[in-house]
Amino acid sequence: MIEVFAPGRVNLIGDHTDHQGGLVLPLAIDLGTTVVGERGGDRVRFRSLDEEGTVEIGLGGSPTPAAGPEWGRYIDALVELMRPTRGFVGTISTRLPIGRGLSSSAALELSVALALGFEGSPIDLARLCQRSEYRAVGVQCGIMDQLASAVGVADHALLIDCHDTRITPVPIPESVDVLVVDSGERRSLTETAYDERLAECARAAEAVGPLRLRPDVSGIADPVTRRRARHVVSEIGRVSAFARALREGDNEGAGALMMESHESLSTDFEVSTPRLDSMVQELAGTSGIYGARLTGAGFGGSVVVLAARGTPLPRGAVRVRASAGAHTV
Repeated sequence: MIEVFAPGRVNLIGDHTDHQGGLVLPLAIDLGTTVVGERGGDRVRFRSLDEEGTVEIGLGGSPTPAAGPEWGRYIDALVELMRPTRGFVGTISTRLPIGRGLSSSAALELSVALALGFEGSPIDLARLCQRSEYRAVGVQCGIMDQLASAVGVADHALLIDCHDTRITPVPIPESVDVLVVDSGERRSLTETAYDERLAECARAAEAVGPLRLRPDVSGIADPVTRRRARHVVSEIGRVSAFARALREGDNEGAGALMMESHESLSTDFEVSTPRLDSMVQELAGTSGIYGARLTGAGFGGSVVVLAARGTPLPRGAVRVRASAGAHTV
């Protein structure tokens, strides 16, 4: 019997910078996805304990029918890319809310890949699962989600340079709690303007060069493209400043940077929603909370909160801890 666990992730700061090769600061969390089963035979078969449907794929590559469960597309893509020589029969369960910006798809991909027998480095695992996500849903996502789940370090956030995948663990001060609050707005990136934002960033890069290098974007003629680029450039700077604030124990400064990040995501990158904006403002005015912002790609999902240790949980919030990366239990 094989049991594999892959964590979800929450991003403290640095959204919509990974697909531009910029800096991000996520942490793998102690909520994730578990696969249990046995290798053998000539078919890959998974049953979800949380979502409807069963996925069954022949090793020759017969995909899950289009009428099959949506989560089956990720498994189809992995089987196609990995070409396992042995089948697998097992179950999938998760403690991650689906479509809430906590990388449930990345956790699914990593746990299934390891169960199917992936052999390689954590970075290679992340790259494989990034490719599988693109193949599954057609969205050219950055590598942050898969990398955070693969290389998580307990009690640390991960300062990741998404250009060269350089990773620097950053200790989370004992004086703070990281909270996640579900907005109740479920979303799928295929149904959002994610690809449109990628195209806008590409146009900005054509005009001023790679956004990861933080060029001067003030001369970009089109105002929408200029705002998109301004978010990416300013957000990369905030990631560096936030990591420094954590190291120095400047919780108030870190919280202020989170608020700036959310404002930029809302106004310059336009990926927030009225519900997320309202939640961030309400949370920021709560005693014991240093700052809050949407986490993930936006368009719904969750809000991440930096709070003083022991702060009473706001309604709908859960306290998360930084977890180790995906592994066989």
